[in-house]
Amino acid sequence: MNSVWQQLTLTNLPLQQWGASSYLHRLVGLLRSWRQSSWLLQWSDQIATILVLLVFAVAPFVSTGLIGLLLLACTAFWILLTVSDEVENGITPIHLLVLLYWAIATVATVLSPVKAAAMEGWVKLTLYLVLFALLARVLRSPRIRTVLVTVYLLVALVVSVAGLRQWFFGAAALATWVDTESTLAGTTRVYSYLGNPNLLASYLVPATVFSAAAVFVWKGWLPKALAVFLWVMNSACLILTFSRGGWIGFVVAQFALLMLFTHWFSVYLPRFWRRWLLPIVLAVSAAIVVVAVASVSTLRDRVASIFAGRDDSSNNFRMNVWMAVVDMIRDRPIIGIGPGNDAFNRIYPRYQQTGYTALSAYSVFLEIAVETGLIGLGCFLWLLLITFNQGWMQIQRLRQVRAVDGFWLMAAIATMSGMLLHGLVDTVWYRPQVSTLWWLMVALVASYYQPLLAESSAETEVEP
Repeated sequence: MNSVWQQLTLTNLPLQQWGASSYLHRLVGLLRSWRQSSWLLQWSDQIATILVLLVFAVAPFVSTGLIGLLLLACTAFWILLTVSDEVENGITPIHLLVLLYWAIATVATVLSPVKAAAMEGWVKLTLYLVLFALLARVLRSPRIRTVLVTVYLLVALVVSVAGLRQWFFGAAALATWVDTESTLAGTTRVYSYLGNPNLLASYLVPATVFSAAAVFVWKGWLPKALAVFLWVMNSACLILTFSRGGWIGFVVAQFALLMLFTHWFSVYLPRFWRRWLLPIVLAVSAAIVVVAVASVSTLRDRVASIFAGRDDSSNNFRMNVWMAVVDMIRDRPIIGIGPGNDAFNRIYPRYQQTGYTALSAYSVFLEIAVETGLIGLGCFLWLLLITFNQGWMQIQRLRQVRAVDGFWLMAAIATMSGMLLHGLVDTVWYRPQVSTLWWLMVALVASYYQPLLAESSAETEVEP
């Protein structure tokens, strides 16, 4: 049984042997001799780091077109690095599944009934996947990991401050975000620089998780106090978006992080606490959520609307869209209609119910199924399985050597959990401000990869 699991998760895959026999992998290093004499590529890691830092530094404040240009620059530089790279270039099982998913999306584009529209989506997907590859490369450095996370957290603080200012001073709703007949009809929903409260909530989920992890990674009382302040600000702003999907993602992500922290520290505790810490944490967490919902009327009404079924206009809208999307999947179940919202917008009107226009499937998993079929959905689920398995294995390794960098890894896994649960009921995951964060999480996990049979080079930095 253990052998089957290892094969399913590619745990013992001999990647070096695969690279030596793969025609695709032989493209790596074609210009290696030129690189050795190039002055520019002597600074390759620094240039790559600057490019990815720019993506996350400006994402909330600029147009999607400018983000696309930055992703294009990342893609061009990654290609240059790849063709001039060393043979040993850090490929992982996660890379293989990302490549497989890209290949399935490519086939879906070729076979799409709306090829031109699907090609636009394919280009966007390719840019995101190349960003993952570039991130997985530069994030192997613990120092760069911390720098990139710090930049994102500081940018998220600016976004949160702007959101909280909207709460205190008011903000015009840019769309109908609340049922006009509900008790929340007059409630301000903050959206900061992102223009949409659901998008803002999704953007801040990683910020709340990584600010909590920063308490253990950053050295000194002042940085640790800053991390606590960041968590309070980001959490408050996220809650004030009144995004139900964002709340779900927030609670799940914080809970997952708490469970991982409990596992991490359990080995240092007396026997009694090793046995009872997890049940106590579960009980206290549940009690906090129940008390918060019961004591705050606005929060209680918003949470109750999650379970209101079709009585809530937002729920009713999503259910009607989901029914139409299921019909779309039923008609093209194998390979889908092709990637991207442009392809979706061309096909969806043929299936939509009157009055329920939509720009997406309002569910990440349905969106993947409609774009790349059940084959693509199966590949995506396989990618998740391998990513979470690799993350868990590396947590065990890092815990043994008490590597402080393991807190970033736990934060990445917790964030992915929250974003996936949010993605069950929304597709802001496909907006570049959020999609880049998703692939950052996957790349963070991949950056920790070490072959199972290789000698583990322990992290030199230990937790305080």
